[in-house]
Amino acid sequence: MNFEKWLVYIGKSVRTAKSYSSAISGSISDWARSAGVIASNLSDIRSVDKFRPIAEKILELPEFQEKNNKGKSMYSAAIKQFAAYLEDISDETLQEDIEEVINSADINKTEKSALISARVGQGKYRSDLIDYWERCALTGFSNVRFLIASHIKPWRKAENQERLDPFNGLLLMPNLDKVFDLGFITFTEKGKIIVSEHLDDAESIGVTRDMSIVLEDRHQAYMKFNRDVMFERNV
Repeated sequence: MNFEKWLVYIGKSVRTAKSYSSAISGSISDWARSAGVIASNLSDIRSVDKFRPIAEKILELPEFQEKNNKGKSMYSAAIKQFAAYLEDISDETLQEDIEEVINSADINKTEKSALISARVGQGKYRSDLIDYWERCALTGFSNVRFLIASHIKPWRKAENQERLDPFNGLLLMPNLDKVFDLGFITFTEKGKIIVSEHLDDAESIGVTRDMSIVLEDRHQAYMKFNRDVMFERNV
């Protein structure tokens, strides 16, 4: 999936998707090449770890800052979304997390197996979420074969115990898992959905502002972290 299609997939309008995609492959790449930051095109990059230091340099370019101010921060928004896109399509983060667990000397083999299964949304963690939620937490869709085991406090931000805690998880339809994972939606203490103003045409991907979930006390600390740290982090 290319950057433009991905933007539409996560809820951006077709017009916004075209603008951001054109900015990355066109103007921003041109400015970066002229300044000697890159030799080819930003759209050729497929690693978020490679892109981030390049993005930092681009954001400091006087030409970029001037055009970004005139464009009401459109170019910086495009860079932020491109980083989110690379993070989403790359298997590097998943592989790094799994290798971290495998190489850890502090946990035994059984715990490693459970953590790896939780990281990829399988095993006992997924089973525990199915037992708890029984269906999509938001829509009520009950065919669990289609549902995603989604961490509320993301894996990389969580301790091992939190990674395996079923109260740090939601069972969601794939489209809802994606917008939740990318920080476009979160939930209040009472479970009412909060939708980012940056999620264009939300209803077309199944997000409505009257949605809600049922949260217990044991969900609250995780969801507060999600609201405070993860919501709108990539917008």
